[in-house]
Amino acid sequence: MIDAETLKRLLTDTESDRVERTASFKKEDKISEAICAFANDLPNNKLPGYLIVGVHDNGELAEITISDQVLKDLAGIRANGNIQPIPQMTVQKFSFEGGDVAVVEVFPSYFPPVRFQGRVCVRVGPRKAYASEQEERTLTERRVARSFDSSPAQEASLDDLSLALFTAYRPQVIAPEVIEENHRNIENQLAALRFYDTKKHCPTNAGLLLFGKNPRHYLPGAYIQFLRINGPLLTDEISNHAEISGDLLSVLRELDTRLHVNMTTVLEKQTLLTEKAHPDYPERALRELLMNAVMHRDYQSNAPIKFYWFNDRIEIHSPGGPYGLVTLETMETTSDYRNPVIAETMKALGYVNRYGYGIQHAQASLKANGNLPAEFTGNDNFVLALIRKRPE
Repeated sequence: MIDAETLKRLLTDTESDRVERTASFKKEDKISEAICAFANDLPNNKLPGYLIVGVHDNGELAEITISDQVLKDLAGIRANGNIQPIPQMTVQKFSFEGGDVAVVEVFPSYFPPVRFQGRVCVRVGPRKAYASEQEERTLTERRVARSFDSSPAQEASLDDLSLALFTAYRPQVIAPEVIEENHRNIENQLAALRFYDTKKHCPTNAGLLLFGKNPRHYLPGAYIQFLRINGPLLTDEISNHAEISGDLLSVLRELDTRLHVNMTTVLEKQTLLTEKAHPDYPERALRELLMNAVMHRDYQSNAPIKFYWFNDRIEIHSPGGPYGLVTLETMETTSDYRNPVIAETMKALGYVNRYGYGIQHAQASLKANGNLPAEFTGNDNFVLALIRKRPE
């Protein structure tokens, strides 16, 4: 984080490619584009960029007041899903005699190119624009693989991917005019979204998970084991079972189907003429917790996600313990991403509404339906989410 003296120097530097000023905090698109451009760090400064809110282009204060809500709104841009992958940034407030200033400090991304609403924003000197194909290729080649899903699957080849699935996916994350003007080969198109490694000439693990013809050939644990058990014990009768596997979109769709088919509902009388439906479990809560398991599991493990539906509870076992900043105690309030490419894709496909709020939404849905809160246990090797049936 910067201090007040450093900020004063930045206010007078009108030519830097690491500083942008805006007098208004209401221009969210402009602010988002600036954050995206700093995260891409096309000049390769390897240093943070600074968006200064409450200042005119000439460095003079705009004489505005920065409230706590404005700071929250600025910080919320990180997780609203419009900038992918999620930028690393901090927000600070400074108060001067002539008004308040908010400073958004944005760090270079390890996973460029970063996009705002499907477009790659860059900055060179005072110029801010959308990246050319060559500039985007430069960013792609600069990428540092620091997660398993973005790492190359060197035993695989382009033939292991369904290019039809990728072609159907692209319009959901790339602006239409960018696709229309595209002249790149399929390898570079995949690489731009972290699904292909052009140096190793192979798909990434995320590419295999999303578009692989047979992901389990290379990632044996990439499936979900579903059991419907007529009783409270694993030794009780199993009435339905399945291994849910394939490309990730197919897996997510089948999970939705399983939720619908197995859900039961109790009708509670409100008056002589009206009834209120209470499912055993709120579908939104189960969906959020399942999506959380798919997004954050350890795909290096050969173990599957276990989705066990007992008569009195549901258990979701996810391989891999809490990741990064997250602990069992802070799962509802802290977020970190073991699989940033998978997280980005699930957001684009509509299976994640907003980053970092899935468990909170699940707990709120459980409470509204009359269920007890979900319980989380585990260790370095797994996380178990236990959801108890609504009391009758």
